[in-house]
Amino acid sequence: MSLLRDIQKSLLSGSDDLGPVLLRLRFLAAQLGSIALEEWVKHEAEGYPSNVEVPSYRQVSVEYVGDFSGPFGSGIRNAPIPSYLIAKFAGEQWINYRIRQSLSSIEALVGSAKNKGENLHINSSNLILLLQGKVYEDYACNNVSGRLSVAALVDIQNAVRSRVLELTLKIEKEIPDSVEVDVESVKNSNILKGGEKVSNITNQVVYGNYTSINNSGDGASINLNVASGSVSDVVRELSENGLPHGDAAAFAQALAADGQPLDKAAPFGPKSKSWMKDNISKAIDGTWKIGVDVASKILTEVALRYYGLK
Repeated sequence: MSLLRDIQKSLLSGSDDLGPVLLRLRFLAAQLGSIALEEWVKHEAEGYPSNVEVPSYRQVSVEYVGDFSGPFGSGIRNAPIPSYLIAKFAGEQWINYRIRQSLSSIEALVGSAKNKGENLHINSSNLILLLQGKVYEDYACNNVSGRLSVAALVDIQNAVRSRVLELTLKIEKEIPDSVEVDVESVKNSNILKGGEKVSNITNQVVYGNYTSINNSGDGASINLNVASGSVSDVVRELSENGLPHGDAAAFAQALAADGQPLDKAAPFGPKSKSWMKDNISKAIDGTWKIGVDVASKILTEVALRYYGLK
């Protein structure tokens, strides 16, 4: 049976186990020559490392409660802590928590929580010091507990399932030859030519953005999803478009260190210019997965969007 059809059949069968589906999708990604799809499937199956930004569907809200003690033996237990205070004193990542566990780990957590009829908790001990004296005046913070709903993790499972189905449908539509791939097929050049197209489909479906690069003379156009001032967006977009994560992070740090440019026509400051001078040769020697012209356009576009100039 066609590998693509087999994946779709498994998704529509109603089985909760996504492990075998992801293995087949990873094999299909390799046959189609899409590194972006391979990496996404790998992270979903094995978990996301700390240096890799997770997709938006893996960011879930956390509710916090705390125990506080006051003068003369007074105290407050299980008092809600406003998310505004958590974000202000500890950072946004504490209220929009990144779930990095593999899908199999998420499945185990959901099953355990359902059996016990409990919510899930995250380690919030570091918040005790960060919130000390900042929630209730004259009250000491003794304990903080962060709670995740089981439904939020179920939503992650459903999000991956729906994205896998959408990916296979779009791949089949854009690359009809993809239905010919099965576990015994040998890679052929006609199918591998669709690798870049599959990567674009992956970026669109998984991350909600689409990067389009047209190198036909002056008609070049690039679309990147980078919010103003977001270092993580810069790292993600550059990593997805051919730069190693370390180089993408270094360029993002250079942009942040340069501050706001004076001219939209020259969005690079001294640090980002120096970084480009030292690294652009990697587009020539093959270290980066894009050529010099495309790399220059993407770096410029990222800088413009990071500084809110476009």
